[in-house]
Amino acid sequence: MSPSGAHSLRGNLTIFAVVLALLTGGTWGIQRIAIERLLDLDAVSTAHNWADYLAQSVNDLEAIAAGAAPSAASESLLRRTQKVGNIFRYNVFDPPGRLRLSGGSAAVPANAPMLAQHNPAAAAALAVGEPFAAAKTGTPPASPAFFTEAYVPVRLDGRTIAIVEVYVDQTEKRQLFHATFLVAALSLSALTALAFVIPAIAWFRRTREKMRAEERARFLADHDALTGLVNRTRLTAQLTALLTAAPAGRSVIAVHYLNIDRLKDVNDTLGHLAGDELIKTIAARLREAAHDGDIAARVGSDEFVVAQAAAERAAVEKMARRLADAVAAPVRLDGRDINVTASIGVALAPADGDDAHGLIKTASLAMHTCKSAGGNGIRYFAREMDRDLQERLALERTIRAAIADDGFELHFQPVIGMPQGRLVGFEALLRLRAPDGRPIPPTRFIPVAEELGLIDRLGAWVIAQACRTAMSWPEHLRVAVNLSPAQFAHDVRATVAAALAASGLAPARLELEITESLFMDAKSGIADELAALKALGVSIAMDDFGTGYSSLSYLWRFPFDKIKIDRAFVVALDADRNGETVLRAVIGLGRSLGLKVTVEGVETAQQVALLRELECDQIQGFWFGRPMPAQEVAAFIRADFHRATERAASAAQVA
Repeated sequence: MSPSGAHSLRGNLTIFAVVLALLTGGTWGIQRIAIERLLDLDAVSTAHNWADYLAQSVNDLEAIAAGAAPSAASESLLRRTQKVGNIFRYNVFDPPGRLRLSGGSAAVPANAPMLAQHNPAAAAALAVGEPFAAAKTGTPPASPAFFTEAYVPVRLDGRTIAIVEVYVDQTEKRQLFHATFLVAALSLSALTALAFVIPAIAWFRRTREKMRAEERARFLADHDALTGLVNRTRLTAQLTALLTAAPAGRSVIAVHYLNIDRLKDVNDTLGHLAGDELIKTIAARLREAAHDGDIAARVGSDEFVVAQAAAERAAVEKMARRLADAVAAPVRLDGRDINVTASIGVALAPADGDDAHGLIKTASLAMHTCKSAGGNGIRYFAREMDRDLQERLALERTIRAAIADDGFELHFQPVIGMPQGRLVGFEALLRLRAPDGRPIPPTRFIPVAEELGLIDRLGAWVIAQACRTAMSWPEHLRVAVNLSPAQFAHDVRATVAAALAASGLAPARLELEITESLFMDAKSGIADELAALKALGVSIAMDDFGTGYSSLSYLWRFPFDKIKIDRAFVVALDADRNGETVLRAVIGLGRSLGLKVTVEGVETAQQVALLRELECDQIQGFWFGRPMPAQEVAAFIRADFHRATERAASAAQVA
């Protein structure tokens, strides 16, 4: 809770306490006044009753008040009535206020004071016809601990014949009243307290929750909710302060911009909860790796920034390596060790930017350059990176626009069967043009589409379009489509089945090509997924065999129908005398496993002749035809038919 919020809460609680104390104190004060008032009324009532009794029972009371001595009967009666109603003393005055009888004795001193002198307040009250009572305390046994002195007129036939001063012992009654009112006061105080405390507790809880919510909102305004690291807004402010405080020329401010490589794969395979746990673990490691005074921030779903104040460049390099190692350490998720890496871009102030926004931007440029080069590395900003980033952003816009506006194209490269040299099908190849019409190499735009998470949607379009196009060809021609490993993160079987159903293409005419990289990245269930594809009736080929992470075990562990030998082996025929030996061995391996063998990259007649000699099943390359738009395929098919017809006619003539 913030200091201002705590101060406000304490102030409000103090007000509640003061109000409650005032109400409780007021209750006790009212109790005391009420007890005193009741005792006064009780004393006056007792005195009135006693006076009325005297007026009715003492026949010579008027004569006594006039100064006569009481009769023997009256003295006896007065002694008996004194014991009634807790009266322990009394005096009788005549109407003018002279004392005539004191405690039953008529022997009153001649100099006895007048009532006006004895008790002026009582005389004043009686003068207007009102009784008077005054509570007093005494000292036992001389007098009761608490008693009331009451003055009441004695009336007979509407005349005041005497004034009686009565001393009423109210010690027990006062204790009874106190006990009764104490219970009432305690109950009332408790009810009052409850009436205040219950709403006060509810108010306190609501206020505390509101203050916590406000504090949380203030925290989230400057921090990332998942990791607790500062966000981009707070990073910019803190980095600005760091740059301002840095001594000119005597320190280096470095911004390390980190992107977690392939976090999407973790989310796709283990779920987003596991991905969140990975992010929190990495954030904690980065916070621990940063030194006091450094700033650790999360600025994107898979992006972090660590701003460092260092004495020299060597310390910056050490920190970059430390951050990379922190990310690369295994993370235990769902009972397995997960290894991820980071692409790190580093920018230094003031060389690469003299303000927070500039430094973060240049560090981001360096990170994207590292990412484009395959990730898992550290790159320091260089000026040419800005141009590269702008080109990358332009390519991303082009890809997104092409998907939205059906701007991609399929070109088809012929596949030739051997030894006859007849057309057996085409490989569908994706093409994209820049806004100015220039073709963009697939090696540039396909990796970017994968990074953007668009390859699944794009791959589904390629399969569907290739199947629709192949339906216009003769039934003996097949079409081959490349599958990206990223497509296996989703239900690729459903995608293929939908394309076949929508186009009506026979499954046997569709060939799916996958690369060896799939097996390096694949989930444990890749064999089941390939088997599910085979069950549709399509054929599966291993593309670019012999490059990358080749493993012969793949050929019998997975249901392949064909291997496609990479063009690098054909190029080696002219550069290395062992090239033919290696190519012969690979073709023989495929044939011995019952697999068809296609050789790519054939560009000369000599290469064609050698491959015919090696009994290769199929050939693909520029010698037979470059990739062509769909509208040119029909002409190529007709030309192949005419060539075959001519060869057949020539053979017939020779025969």
